[in-house]
Amino acid sequence: MEFDFESEQSVDFQNDLFFMSQALREARRAYEVGEVPIGAVIVRDGQVIARGWNQVETLKDATAHAEMLALTAAQTAYGDWRLEGSTLYVTKEPCPMCAGAIVHCRPDRVVYGAMDPKGGAAGGWINLLQSNPPLNHRCEITMGVMEDECVGMLKSFFREAREKKAQKKLEKGDA
Repeated sequence: MEFDFESEQSVDFQNDLFFMSQALREARRAYEVGEVPIGAVIVRDGQVIARGWNQVETLKDATAHAEMLALTAAQTAYGDWRLEGSTLYVTKEPCPMCAGAIVHCRPDRVVYGAMDPKGGAAGGWINLLQSNPPLNHRCEITMGVMEDECVGMLKSFFREAREKKAQKKLEKGDA
């Protein structure tokens, strides 16, 4: 008897790692310009159709989260606001605003790296993506993909931000 060790699950896991690494690439773009390092990609038929990275400070827009920008780009690329058949990869669990937009755009699946137990809306604090009673759509959720890398980038960003703030305080003589 022969066994197929390349199961569908391991293929999904390899795809998840590949596409999450693409989302991390977008998060690095945010990091490099001083934005909270969160990145997102949207995949359909094995291809990235949209990318996004946090640009709240850059655009002076509180809604310019990585997920929101990626959803908008995906709708443009796909030619429809309904994103059925797609998967959203994001480095941090979506907030309630993003989760609401995700539900309305209807991707099949959301994959994220870092959990957000205080403000996440995909299983951390609340779960809008699989709410009961359901909203107009429910998404499959896979959490914790490349979690160490995603959390590490966020921790590094906020550590550096605290250090810069302390340095500025010292330079002003407010210490």
